[in-house]
Amino acid sequence: MIETETYDADYYERGLETGKSCYQNYRWIPELTIPMAMTMIDFLGIERGATVLDFGCSKGFLVKALRLLGRHAYGVDISRYAIDNVDPAVKQYCFLKTSAFLKGNGFITDFDYCIAKDVFEHIPESELKPVLDWIDAKVMFAIIPLGSTETGFIAPANNMDVTHVTCHDVVWWKAMFKKAGWSVVDFRYQVSGIKDSYYTKHPEAHGFFTLRRNYETIST
Repeated sequence: MIETETYDADYYERGLETGKSCYQNYRWIPELTIPMAMTMIDFLGIERGATVLDFGCSKGFLVKALRLLGRHAYGVDISRYAIDNVDPAVKQYCFLKTSAFLKGNGFITDFDYCIAKDVFEHIPESELKPVLDWIDAKVMFAIIPLGSTETGFIAPANNMDVTHVTCHDVVWWKAMFKKAGWSVVDFRYQVSGIKDSYYTKHPEAHGFFTLRRNYETIST
């Protein structure tokens, strides 16, 4: 299990120096985040006023971009450092998710959409199903770096983050989602406008999964 304290200032601000991650001076860059958010909106057909959960929201930059574009976005993250340093514009919409976290107190109970970008590879395999069970959304868009336990992640950069602990191929991830009550309604290796820098050298480095919740299969 990755300790939540791992996601500290060294991880977000000095990741390359400390060897913890690829992050360096992690900050709001609107010219990158707003177009990416618009790509997600267009790709998923997220209408104005729809509720969106950014699962693994970090400092809330995607939440901010989605709200600027008229979507009711919220975020959760396990990093106390990230939540303590959330963008002030969305401070009231981003929450620390702990083992005692309860929905309510400003956090709505269910969502139209969940976006989980570069999140699930951080979660140990034994903890994945409970996490996927917890997410309460009709549709989920998951972006996951792909690889194998034998050779590592396809894109070398994804092997540089010490918290990337779950590395598998498309078949494995589809089976995991099915086990947790999510149907894959679309899969592709590329969505233009997201992670474009990888496509030339590593066109199959990431999986883009669009999933729909099968509520009747959720474990109790």
